[in-house]
Amino acid sequence: MFKLGLVVNPFAGLGGPMAMKGSDGLDLATVQSSDFGRSAARALRCLARIASSGIQDVTVYGFSGLMSAQSESDDALTVGGLPFVSVGHAANANLTTQADTQQAAQSLAEIGVDLLLFVGGDGTARDIYSAVGACIPCLGVPAGVKMHSGVYAVSPESAADIVIALVTGKLVDVSQQEVRDIDEDAFRAGNVRSKYFGELTVPSIGGFLQHVKAGGREQKELVLADIADQIIDEMEPETLYVIGPGSTTAAIMAQLGLDNTLLGVDLITNFELKASDVSAASLMQSITDHDGPVKAVITAIGGQGHILGRGNQQLTPAIIKRIGRDNFIIIATKTKITELNGRPLLVDSNDQEVDREWLGFIKVITGYRDSVMYRVSASGE
Repeated sequence: MFKLGLVVNPFAGLGGPMAMKGSDGLDLATVQSSDFGRSAARALRCLARIASSGIQDVTVYGFSGLMSAQSESDDALTVGGLPFVSVGHAANANLTTQADTQQAAQSLAEIGVDLLLFVGGDGTARDIYSAVGACIPCLGVPAGVKMHSGVYAVSPESAADIVIALVTGKLVDVSQQEVRDIDEDAFRAGNVRSKYFGELTVPSIGGFLQHVKAGGREQKELVLADIADQIIDEMEPETLYVIGPGSTTAAIMAQLGLDNTLLGVDLITNFELKASDVSAASLMQSITDHDGPVKAVITAIGGQGHILGRGNQQLTPAIIKRIGRDNFIIIATKTKITELNGRPLLVDSNDQEVDREWLGFIKVITGYRDSVMYRVSASGE
């Protein structure tokens, strides 16, 4: 089941018809009733397109009422033709605030939505960023007056197409995009002052972005070098890195000039090899003895899609839980992902509770500053 979080700013875009250049600080008493409903309508356009695609396993989560494109007091079980689950409500059903937007986003992050879809403008993007930062994938549906941020799809329909691509296992890139906003008072006076506030993790539909031949296939050696460069660039001091088996992870060791166990697990810290071909017992001991963060780098088995439970059984359920899902770094070429033909990545740790914790969508690094979101399922489901 794809858990789609939804946060609608019901007042986004209201300042436009009034030539106010934005809705921040807008006196709602001055707004004509005919101007309301723009953001809700755009949210429903997006959701209706998802529903009409025939996908059966998408559920929408959000605050009931206006913040989910419903009527003020609505407690509906569907929205836009999709099943809806309420996770709360605004303090004032008739007048939602910045605090309500942030609280809704935080609530959705806490329940682990696969994607947070928000409807509004730059002010809404700022609120979402303040609430969740880059910890979960977010995508904006444009409905505001100010649209300087790079976190929005070009239309409600294009946002829906990204969701559909995610659910059906298509290649969906994910990258950090800027949240920007302007000083509305200065803007109304004719001065544009755009300010950078941070970055959200945003999915977008893409294909092979780097090292593409005319025939459309990746050059494997170059892509593996790109993936290795990305991992090495992000390596943190005093962190124990568990390098899983496989030719994709071997590229990292080669780039570092370290001996590699192709079918085993190696440990490195501060770019130095600490242990080779470790067993589960010695791996757990190394993790216990290490005074600092621990991260694991693993890849998918070609054709099968397993990321846990095949070829890396040194990563026992206890070790997987000890490291934590958020500290696993998944790497794979886009060719390997494409060859799954929409089938999910798989976990089979021999512990159903651990497997369930991995269900959903996960970031997969596919090149240098290039990654995709991809679904994870458990073997046998």
